[in-house]
Amino acid sequence: MRRREFITLLGGAAAWPVEVWSQQPGMPVIGFLNGASSWEYAHNVAAFRLGLGETGYVEGRNVFVEYRWAEGHYDRLSTLAADLVRRQVRAIAAAGGTQSAVVAKAATTTIPIVFAIGADPVETGLVASLSRPGGNLTGVVTLSVELVPKRLQLAHELVPAATRVALLVNPSDAAQADAKKVQEAARALGLQLDILNASSEPELDVAFATALQLRAGVVVINADAFFNSRSKRLAELALRHAMPAVYQYREFAAAGGLASYGSRLADAYRQVGIYIGRILNGDKPVDLPVQQSTTAELIINLKTAKALGLTLPLPLLGRADEVIE
Repeated sequence: MRRREFITLLGGAAAWPVEVWSQQPGMPVIGFLNGASSWEYAHNVAAFRLGLGETGYVEGRNVFVEYRWAEGHYDRLSTLAADLVRRQVRAIAAAGGTQSAVVAKAATTTIPIVFAIGADPVETGLVASLSRPGGNLTGVVTLSVELVPKRLQLAHELVPAATRVALLVNPSDAAQADAKKVQEAARALGLQLDILNASSEPELDVAFATALQLRAGVVVINADAFFNSRSKRLAELALRHAMPAVYQYREFAAAGGLASYGSRLADAYRQVGIYIGRILNGDKPVDLPVQQSTTAELIINLKTAKALGLTLPLPLLGRADEVIE
């Protein structure tokens, strides 16, 4: 069995044959819609299942999950969401970034949807308010998009000699950092900021090559589901180009990235599982307030810093929640 096939089975990406669950008419079916790829999200799926378990649901025993992965191709999300609606699932976990949640909302006004996003759900039109979401959506907000200026500050501390920084964004993502605030943050640090776009594997290579040509001293990776599912790939590209990079989640630093600053993504997936379970138990999205992450963690990969020839300031290492050696 090939590696990707094995991990896909672990992550539950492949739908079970209809006959497996059709023989158990009392088993509820829920949908799982994600813009990323299954093979790098196995730990988040495990956290989602953990949340379900806390409300009394075990996949394959008393609940069935229909997984739909867009593999970073956001244009596929509408078709995937429509399929889940056609199957009349009891609820949808749209836990793959803002685009998944936006598409799920457009697909149904009746099926409950629980999202996990890194942007303001009120500004993006997903809910009416955090305390009283309204409609059929609720979910979890991680500290992500609003932390881009903080990641610029971190990049400046990691490579103080750098005068030019590249920000890598996915133009296909509905949620982006406030460009004006990011530019203001860069100017306040005395940095010139270049925006680089990538929404496919080949464009990732081009983006890092471009950053090198522009003589950027460090790259900041914007929050995005496509990027999240390619943590190892992005870390490898950064090392290949000898380019220090700052990321959003711990998974990137664990995969070999220099540093990350943001919420724990697995915690958000666990909360999505809890809310889905509560909905199956009778709660309505309108009565479940949107949960917000309140803490961000700083992870530094010291091994990667040494490979890049960086000597990191002791005060910065002292602030880190975790140093990977």
